[in-house]
Amino acid sequence: MNPYFNTPPVVKNLITANCIIYLATMLLPRFYWFANTYCSLYWFQNPDFHSWQFITYLFMHGSLSHLFFNMFALWMFGRTLEYELGSQRFLAYYLICGVGAALVQMAVVFFTGEFSIQLIGASGAVMGLLLAFGVMHPNSVIMLLIPPIPMKAKYFVMAYAVLELFLGWRGYSPGVAHFAHVGGMLWGWLLLRYWKSKGNIYY
Repeated sequence: MNPYFNTPPVVKNLITANCIIYLATMLLPRFYWFANTYCSLYWFQNPDFHSWQFITYLFMHGSLSHLFFNMFALWMFGRTLEYELGSQRFLAYYLICGVGAALVQMAVVFFTGEFSIQLIGASGAVMGLLLAFGVMHPNSVIMLLIPPIPMKAKYFVMAYAVLELFLGWRGYSPGVAHFAHVGGMLWGWLLLRYWKSKGNIYY
């Protein structure tokens, strides 16, 4: 088997869990209600808010395309990062980026006063993976899907971060948590810097 397509255990299990949960929400109405109520992330003062939602929201997706693009990016960037960081540190990085993304989005909600938040999706954690790949492999070439243009990882990460900030600031696509995406990248950068200062990783 081509080693390029080998998938390490954490990435494989994360993709499997996300796909199973999505299928369950689509096929089982009672599970959909349960997951929507208890696993989506709500504002702190919402009666449906629970602390575990900072983790469970990462496994909820609103559409097949939402799931596909997040899982494709997790597979594309996560495999290399898990092999380099080790499975335990990779999982910690993924979850911290996901929680950090949610905290940043919560902060934005607090300052804007739009307390009707219902956050779902692994996008914040995945953006942390993209950031890590760009930092650790800055000159690797990424082929964009739309349009199909090759770009060095470091430039792609910077362009994506600026785009997400702009979209969030201007309020485009209000159903998309742009600041959560930026938050995942920010927390990922801080965590990489911390690990590097401790000599745990090198890049």
